[in-house]
Amino acid sequence: MAAGFIREVLYPTRLTNIVIVKKSNGKWRICVDFTDLNKACPKDSYSLPRIDRLVDATMGFKFLSSLDANSGYHQIPIYPEDEEKTTFITKSDIYYYRVIPFGLKNAKTTYQQIESYHSD
Repeated sequence: MAAGFIREVLYPTRLTNIVIVKKSNGKWRICVDFTDLNKACPKDSYSLPRIDRLVDATMGFKFLSSLDANSGYHQIPIYPEDEEKTTFITKSDIYYYRVIPFGLKNAKTTYQQIESYHSD
């Protein structure tokens, strides 16, 4: 909540459960089960860019940096009218995402489209 990724909701129209999964580094990750929401969403058939073009685009530059895309999804806001569709329940409260979370059907393609747009 402090980062602005989620917001508390009092009277949701839908709820999704969370699952806590142990990561390979021993830390725990909270995952939201978006199975039902993903079934209701049409698939975005955005094709990935050709890797050879991406590599060729780096030719001739003196420096090459690698951006930390670990929280990349969390930089993409959800349309306000769609936020409540991502509502999930925890032990103490009910929240919804304000940014694209992992596990949402078209999150990868949306992220890829934005990254491709910014690299052109």
